[in-house]
Parts: sequence; C-alpha cells; structure tokens
Amino acid sequence: MTQSGSSPSGGSPPEAREADAQAEDGPPPWRASTDRTRKCIATGEVLPEERLIRFVAGPGGEVVPDLARKLPGRGLWVRAERPAVELAARKGLFSRAAKAQLKAAPDLADQVELLLRSRILSSLGLARRGGELTWGSDKVSAAIAAGRVAWMIEASDGAADGRGKLVRLASHQASPPRLLGAFSSTELGLALGLENVIHVALLAGRGAGRWTFDVERLSGFCPLLPQSWREEP
Repeated sequence: MTQSGSSPSGGSPPEAREADAQAEDGPPPWRASTDRTRKCIATGEVLPEERLIRFVAGPGGEVVPDLARKLPGRGLWVRAERPAVELAARKGLFSRAAKAQLKAAPDLADQVELLLRSRILSSLGLARRGGELTWGSDKVSAAIAAGRVAWMIEASDGAADGRGKLVRLASHQASPPRLLGAFSSTELGLALGLENVIHVALLAGRGAGRWTFDVERLSGFCPLLPQSWREEP
C-alpha cells in the first residue's frame, strides 16, 4: 500500500533566490500531463507545472492563488509546498518577481490549502456524477478485488477495523491503490451528497490522473493521512 504523507522534500524551508517569474502566452487549460515547466520564485527550481502553484496579481495588487491556472495575467509560480509559499510571502518575492508592489497575505499558504481541499472534494462530487466513484465497504471491496481502484478515500474519523480490512485487501493487489485520509466523514458526505460516508473508491481512469495532481499538491501543505493511522498494525 502506498501511503502518501507530507511534502516529499521533508518540509525544510527553501532558501530564497532571486528569480523572475516566466512570462506566458496565456493560461493553459488543465491537462492530465504536461511537459511545460516553470521556475519557482522561492527556490529557483525549474519544475513541471503540476508541482507548482500559480499565483496572479489581483485588481488591488493582492496575490491570488490560481489553482486552475486560468486567471488572466502574468503567472507567479511557487513550488507546491507550504514552506515555499510562506517564504515567498514573507520575503516579498512576489513583488520582486513581478517587478511591482504586491501584497501577499501572511496566511497565503493556509488559503492555498483550503482551496486545494475544496477543489479535491468538488472533484469527488463530479466523479460520483460521472460514474467514476463507488462507496460503501462492500462496493469498495469489490472494486479493489477487481483491480479498478486508483485511490481509496477513507474518512479520517472512520473506525480502524473497517479501514484495516480494506487496506489489507488492497495490499495484495498487483497495483495497490493509494490511500487518502485527509477528510472527515462529514466533509465527504457534503461533497458527495450522501450520509455517513466512510469508505470511498476513486476508479482508475483519466479523471483519477487529474485528481492525483491536486492531491499531490495538497501533500505539500498538510499530511494526507492522520498521524494515528501510521501507528496502526
């Protein structure tokens, strides 16, 4: 079972480097994969777009996250990790990259996390309507056994025994699904329009690929699994 946790870089604060944001011909549509790269204004790294958060200048000069990469204006790109966003906001790196005075809120990284969480939950609702989602212990078990599951989404407040059965079943698959436990049963229920949502499976397919990019970006801002789960047998 592959269990994604916090940022792959370990969350160590990146060193500030002078770097200009790259100009762009226009906002690209969301794609399942891309070979486009951008330079992070906080670390100076050149990374694929899906590993970065795009920001733009709002009408009042405020820094605005653009998770869908569709807002007009020059993009200011930051690695999709909390320390990098916090550094860019704290050190005035958005203004430096834009060559204009911009205002970055102190809680900008928190804003990005909340937007990512909302985006991920909304995508689950769309996946349900598109027939790309199943829920309930029995249905999720059947989908796992059939090798159809890309992600298991388990409510963070669900019982350990029910979750453990599904995790063990998944661990015996040739390509085990990944596991997400960042949302409560209430959050999942509201997103899906259901009650008492504990076990959810996102089925493999193009939609799962796009969704994975957002989940991986979220991992730079909060753990994908509760700490208590890591202590379970």
